Amino acid sequence: ADNLSDALKKLKITTTDSTADSLEGCLDCLLQALAQNNTETSEKIQKSGVLQVFASLLTPQSSCTAKVANIIAEVARNEFMRNPCVDAGLIPPLVQLLNCKDQEVLLQTGRALGNICYDSHEGRNAVDHAGGAHIVVDHIRSLCSKTDPASEKLLTVFCGMLMNYSNENDTLQSQLINMGVIPTLVKLLGIHCQNAALTEMCLVAFGNLAELESSKEQFAYTNIAEELVKLFKKQIEHDKKEMIFEVLAPLAENDVIKLQLVEAGLVECLLEIVQKTVDSDKEDDIAELKTASDLMVLLLLGDESMQKLFEGGKGSVFQRVLSWIPSNSHQLQLAGALAIANFARNDGNCIHMVDNGIVQKLMDLLDRHVEDGNVTVQHAALSALRNLAIPVVNKAKMLSAGVAEAVLKFLRSEMPPVQFKLLGTLRMLIDAQAEAAEQLGKNVKLVERLVEWCEAKDHAGVMGESNRLLSALIRHSKSKDVIRSVVQSGGIKHLVTMATSEHVIMQNEALVALALIAALELVTAEKDLENAQLVQILHRLLSDDRSAPEIKYNSMVLICALIGSEPLQKEVQSLAFLDVVSKLRSHENKTVAQQASLTEQRLAVES
Repeated sequence: ADNLSDALKKLKITTTDSTADSLEGCLDCLLQALAQNNTETSEKIQKSGVLQVFASLLTPQSSCTAKVANIIAEVARNEFMRNPCVDAGLIPPLVQLLNCKDQEVLLQTGRALGNICYDSHEGRNAVDHAGGAHIVVDHIRSLCSKTDPASEKLLTVFCGMLMNYSNENDTLQSQLINMGVIPTLVKLLGIHCQNAALTEMCLVAFGNLAELESSKEQFAYTNIAEELVKLFKKQIEHDKKEMIFEVLAPLAENDVIKLQLVEAGLVECLLEIVQKTVDSDKEDDIAELKTASDLMVLLLLGDESMQKLFEGGKGSVFQRVLSWIPSNSHQLQLAGALAIANFARNDGNCIHMVDNGIVQKLMDLLDRHVEDGNVTVQHAALSALRNLAIPVVNKAKMLSAGVAEAVLKFLRSEMPPVQFKLLGTLRMLIDAQAEAAEQLGKNVKLVERLVEWCEAKDHAGVMGESNRLLSALIRHSKSKDVIRSVVQSGGIKHLVTMATSEHVIMQNEALVALALIAALELVTAEKDLENAQLVQILHRLLSDDRSAPEIKYNSMVLICALIGSEPLQKEVQSLAFLDVVSKLRSHENKTVAQQASLTEQRLAVES
């Protein structure tokens, strides 16, 4: 301790004429003290005011420069020392030292700057201001192909410095990307894949940059996919695989890179991991199984990568994914169902899968999750069924396979994501299927639940889908029984509200359903239509210039049907509909204009 105090005193009075030897001795003493107790020594260094002296010692000519930079690197390992280093004016001379040729000086300078930047806004700003990143990127570029140990050590420090410099800072990450650091780092990874420390630094830097959208476009122009897959195949340790996964996940959000990863053989690696870990209860294996199967699903989100792996339904990958669905692992059931939902993104694939028995597998899976089931699995399986039900030719096949009944078992669910997918699946199934629509529309429990969900104000998706299914049951069944069921359950007011939706498609579906109600069961629905103020709403829709042509057309069709009811006709007369309708005779849309003439005649006759 006495030696340290002496050394600090000597350094404080150090002037340019002090001998290099005495200076070296003081610096060695500091380094020794830091090695024994870094925190305590750093505090003493800060209190002594010697940091300001270091600024003048950081000169390329001095033989002590590397030691001074080493001391700064050591003290900057403490969070409380980073700002004082910046305040002491150490950044500009350190950045200047990046221009010298001495490898030891470069190494210690890189360490010092990297440590000062670690989690320090002020440190990063100072380095940015002094132009440090640019010089470091140039160094990495020129050293990139050198594989001697000293160069690799320097590259590791410089990559670490850039990582600390830009970590969680979008502006500085963008700056590095604009400097073209990505192709350089990818090249580095390829050349130095045998060097664990350097590889690790590259991976962390990639993970850092890959979150930014602009980086993905740059990555797509490199052979990053190939390099990462090559590296992945060599890994045995869980932590190393995890590091690569952390880079792969954000990169795989880009469709071009998805395809590159598939072509580089990532899928085979992922399937192998799944096979090895599926029956294990070790924590690392469970984590790997989840990451691998999640990444697999992500790769299937790209149209080209998905189609390549589907291979007309004959692909080995597609077949392996199918085998996940009956698995006992919830994670694999989930990934399998999500993968099917992703394969089911075009009619050809959907038709092939339904013809090859996928529906039964999904229904069996749902059956395993009815009582206290796993919500994410329920949601995924329903998503897959909904997508499969989109092609017209699949609807009847799925209905006769009992999909509607399987889905209805989840009516009791209190989970909005499950409710949302359940509603969407039923709506897809009954599209243009009159018999099924009638059967479901007469199911009082279903209709009552729909009316309840139409009021789910906290869940706009569930509310919207409930309204749409309510309307679809009427539109596709055109059945008096279904209309009576909707009226008795209190659904009319929701259909009227739906006619004022901000989405034209929903407005239209509501108006068509209401027109059917008025044509088939006006007496039954009369009171509810009146209470819901339908006539006033139609007047608003017809008067509003922003209403779409089909909305105006269907509103007039509905008005013509409503005047068959005495109380509703009185409302129509009291609101001067004739004026609004006669204006629409000159509407630019011919269908609207024709319907306006017909409506005008009807209204004139009735008045």
